[in-house]
Amino acid sequence: MGPLHRIREDIASAKLRDPAARGAAEIALLYPGLHAIWAHRVWHALWNRRARFLARAGSQLTRLLTGIEIHPGATIGRRFFIDHGMGVVIGETAEIGDDVMLYHGVTLGGRTRDAGKRHPTLGDGVAVGSGAKILGPITIGAGSVVGSNAVVTRDAPEDSVLTGIPAKPRHRRAGEDSRALLTTPEYFI
Repeated sequence: MGPLHRIREDIASAKLRDPAARGAAEIALLYPGLHAIWAHRVWHALWNRRARFLARAGSQLTRLLTGIEIHPGATIGRRFFIDHGMGVVIGETAEIGDDVMLYHGVTLGGRTRDAGKRHPTLGDGVAVGSGAKILGPITIGAGSVVGSNAVVTRDAPEDSVLTGIPAKPRHRRAGEDSRALLTTPEYFI
């Protein structure tokens, strides 16, 4: 898949997930979440080619310009969307599946300084609300929703809803919409 196809796919993904999106030009020019993802792809390629200093320097420049910090070592799937984005932090060993959405202020962080896997893995189709903190080498199962300001420190099965501090998972009910779950007041902390 070529870079232009990926860019078109990213723009379509943003338009699908953001009801305020008006058109492709607006999305491409004014969405810092997309700019951070596009830059991450460049820095990640350099990281994988062992140009580590250049990759880290580039990621810091992207953070300065967008307010979104994505370590160049993080692995990110297709159609990833960061809505608003300011204050998002994604650690070095984080792994993000396809069709994942994060809101502003989300941290995918570590809880240890040990070498190796320190950051979370998010399965396909996960949605994470504003201000949520997902910490440590844990796995959030595909199709799960993490509520705003939740603090998640344990694995969660597929199709979970995670709320609270510390977050406690429950199974998603049939027909529950991810977007509705993230905006329903009962899921805010």
